Amino acid sequence: MLRNRYRMVQPIGQGGMGSVYLAEDTRLEGRKCAIKAVRIDPAAGQEIISELQHQFSREASVLARLDHPNLPKVSDYFTEAAQDYLVMDYVSGKDLKEIVDEARRNSRFLTEMEVLNWARQLCDALDYMHNQETPVLHRDIKPSNIKLTPSGLIKLVDFGLVKVLVKDDSRTITVLQGRGTAAYTPLEQYGEDDTHTDARSDIYSLGATLYHLLTNQAPPEAKQRFLKPESLISPRAINSAISEPVERAIATAISMHPDDRPSTVAEFRDLLFSDHNSDGSAYVPIAYPKAAVLDLVRDNVFWIILAGVTMVVGFLATVMK
Repeated sequence: MLRNRYRMVQPIGQGGMGSVYLAEDTRLEGRKCAIKAVRIDPAAGQEIISELQHQFSREASVLARLDHPNLPKVSDYFTEAAQDYLVMDYVSGKDLKEIVDEARRNSRFLTEMEVLNWARQLCDALDYMHNQETPVLHRDIKPSNIKLTPSGLIKLVDFGLVKVLVKDDSRTITVLQGRGTAAYTPLEQYGEDDTHTDARSDIYSLGATLYHLLTNQAPPEAKQRFLKPESLISPRAINSAISEPVERAIATAISMHPDDRPSTVAEFRDLLFSDHNSDGSAYVPIAYPKAAVLDLVRDNVFWIILAGVTMVVGFLATVMK
């Protein structure tokens, strides 16, 4: 029992920076929540621990103010027994890594339409986060951190590496020093000094995630691409059903240099859906089957002959002048 309120039920996830547990809120009967326990190295020293806890409190308060249908609601945060805890809505359903792994096992690809439907929701969530008065970066976007609920709603979960950008200040405040997952992490997010990360870093991770969802394989990590650019295989070479506009948008999003990526999520969204309907379905030019063309000619043979005769008469009249 934590804080005389949250009854821990079972672990549901674990990473290098902490663990996530399913818990019951005993004050609100029937409410399930997800609690992330953030580890702080006790060997770091009391001064550093106090600073990290202060940072955690400040950032958690920012997360608690976020309210968007594609983000789990953060409802509480506290420190207990030298660990920091973040309490948020429990999101049921499968994560997208489970879904894409299942597709790969069945030797099929996820359809572009369903992936674009998820992408639209993710873009909405990130656009909302990046445009807060105090912009918030996620910094760990990947298929396993995206849940698909039974109702079809996408939820971007796990704020373990969240970063708050302070306006009019060169400094940033970070709950944890984390590197994210290599395949989805841009080069500027590596190293101790990641002050160059901004919205374009999340765009890289989103582009890498879409690459994985559409090809059944994660792109090579940024460090490998830096040393061996040809290691990145174009998505359409793996899955020919991917449309050219979507491939171009993904390629732009995962450009190595931030300046070559879209500057905002809204800009990336425009690129991604530049050749698609509002429901995510691709525009398909009308292509008449061969039989339909023959029927069209047969049904209009009189008008076709008349048009031909008119053109010949006009040509002869011009020549004889």
